[in-house]
Order: sequence, then C-alpha cells, then structure tokens
Amino acid sequence: MTRERRDPRSSDRSRFETRAIHAGQNPDALYGAVTVPIYQTSTYAQLEVGVPKVWDYARGGNPTREAFQQALASLEGGTQGFAFASGLGAETTMLLALGPGDHVVLADDVYGGTYRLLAHVLSPWGLTFTATDLSDLDALSAAMTPATKLVWVETPSNPLLKIVDIAAVGAAAHEHGARMVVDNTFATPALQRPLALGADAVVHSVTKYIGGHSDLIGGAIVTSDEEWIDRLGFLVNAVGAVPGPMDSYLALRGLKTLAVRMQAHCAGARAVAAFLESHPAVTTVHFPGLDDHPGHEVAARQMGDFGGMVSFRVGSATKALEVARRTELFFLAESLGGVESLIEVPGPMTHASVAGSPLEVPDDLVRLSVGIEHPDDLIEDLDRALS
Repeated sequence: MTRERRDPRSSDRSRFETRAIHAGQNPDALYGAVTVPIYQTSTYAQLEVGVPKVWDYARGGNPTREAFQQALASLEGGTQGFAFASGLGAETTMLLALGPGDHVVLADDVYGGTYRLLAHVLSPWGLTFTATDLSDLDALSAAMTPATKLVWVETPSNPLLKIVDIAAVGAAAHEHGARMVVDNTFATPALQRPLALGADAVVHSVTKYIGGHSDLIGGAIVTSDEEWIDRLGFLVNAVGAVPGPMDSYLALRGLKTLAVRMQAHCAGARAVAAFLESHPAVTTVHFPGLDDHPGHEVAARQMGDFGGMVSFRVGSATKALEVARRTELFFLAESLGGVESLIEVPGPMTHASVAGSPLEVPDDLVRLSVGIEHPDDLIEDLDRALS
C-alpha cells in the first residue's frame, strides 16, 4: 500500500526547520531517492510537437531548480520563488520588471553591486533612482516622486548594519502607489520574513547564508504578487540569468541546515561584537544586537535574532588594512555567509563601486562575516590582529 504524502507547505503544523527539509523535496518517484536528483539536462523530449511534459528547454525550468524554488518560497512565506545564477542576476531581473522613466528609491547603505547596477547599467537605459535614509520616513516621503514604482530596502544593510523598519516603509511605499522589495540576504528567512511584514518581494544572494559553504554563486526572488509572478516568469526565460542544476542542488542542500547554522552565526557574532565594543583599538561597532545600536529596537521587533555580520571602525584606513592582513582564522576575502569566518575592508573591496558617491563607506571600516568556528578562537584571532 502506497502512503499518500502530505505537502508540508500546506500544514500549519510544519515549522521552519521541517519545511527546510521537506518543502518541494518529496522522495524521487522512480527510485525513492530522499535527495532531489541533479537533473543535468539542457532540453526535454516532448510528447508531441509543441507539447512538452512540463518544460521544453532548461532555461525555462529544471526539476532540481524547481525544488529549490519551492523550498525557498515556503520558508519566505511566498507563493513563487525564482532562482538565478547570481544575486545580481536576480536584482537585474527584478529591476527589468520596471521600465524606462520609472523611479526607484534606494536605501543609502546597500551592497556596492546594487548601486553599480542602478547607476551604471540601468540609469543609462532610463531607470532613475534616489538614495536616501530609509530609517527616516520623512526623508523617504521627500524622495518619492509620481514616477516612483519601487522602494528598495536592505536590512540589515551592507556594510554599516543599518536597520530599516520594513512594515513602516512598506506602508509608506504603498501609500504612494509603489511596491517594496527587501534584500533579505543578511537576515535570511530563518531570522526575518519581509513578506509577512508588508514587502511585495524578497531578493537574495543565495551565494551567502542560504548556500552557506562558499561553494556556489546564486540568487533568488520570492513574491506572492500575481502581477510580478507573471512578469518575472516571463523575464526568467527571456533574460536567461538562470542557475545550473548543480548550483540549484547545492542551494537546496544549504537550505536544509540554514536554521541551525544561523543560530551558530548569531551566537558567534554576539560574542565578537561584545569583545570589539570593549577593545581600546576599536572606535565604533556596528551590530544591531548591541543595545546602543540605533536600530536595535526595530531589529528586535522584526528579526528572530541579529545575524552573523559585524562591522567596526579603527580610526584610520591604514589601521583597517593592517587588521585585515593580520587575522588567521578570519580569511581576507570578499563575500560572506559561509561556515568559515571572513574579514574585509569594504572601501577598496566590496564597495569600491560606490567611491565618490553618496553611498561611500568610511575608509577605516572593517567588515566581519562571523562563521561557525568557536567564538573564543575568533576573539583571540581578532585580539592578536588588533594589538
């Protein structure tokens, strides 16, 4: 007798950790494999001319990719997920849902690649944008124009760990007839669910915490907006910035351990931030888990924990470079969200593209991605580098 399998996405009894393992991931129908197979194919045999079983070509869809999309959509609380070959591939496709003459309000502290995409790729195409402090609702209102179609939120932000009140900004955007998208890369759905707070869509660099092991490049969008689902579904195939089946498999594998990894990242970051706050060589610590962080109360309200990212200032660009060179357990590298700890200086590295712009970051800023090593070892490593 074959037991009918209940879809965990449809049950209130299935919690986050359970859906991360089961949503979109039923055992293989043919052999019973409990891991979603890697469907390494570029095309599909059709039943008749123009009558495919599901997809006609792998740019339009792939079973491994579809499993990842379903799982991530379930965790974010959305109707549809779309996977991409990179985070910027996801952002580009999201912004191509707009058109020339449309206006975007952008947070004033975002990933440098997001700014570069808008300023140097899509602005010449006709998309305009204004960067503003989204923690100030009056500043947001002043930045809105009749052409504003989208408010782009990143919270916690990169690299200053600013916090934006998602519900308040979403309400303001909707009042002006605009939509709101939230970059949830730093928090992940394990800590923050923007769609439940009023966001119209969520974007991710899957490369980071969702993948979690520094071994893939990927991006994603999740939404329940039917108009956007139709538009993005068309753009996925028309633009073609899709991931291969192997990266989709690795992303799906990463989702399975996301909840437990984020617990370790958050615990490590809290310990590291507390150490840095007391160190005489450190002038400022940016971490929303600290009581004196300007966004602490909002973060405590909209996040389950405060994340694994910490940034701090050391007084001069020369000192920042020295600290970054001296660590041993913290590898000097761009990116974040992997199980290993990383250190970088955003000014000349991840945020070089914002130099000279209103989004320019302090030259003495150091950014940490706190991994899942023992926090005491990481603190000793930083203490040696700062001494």
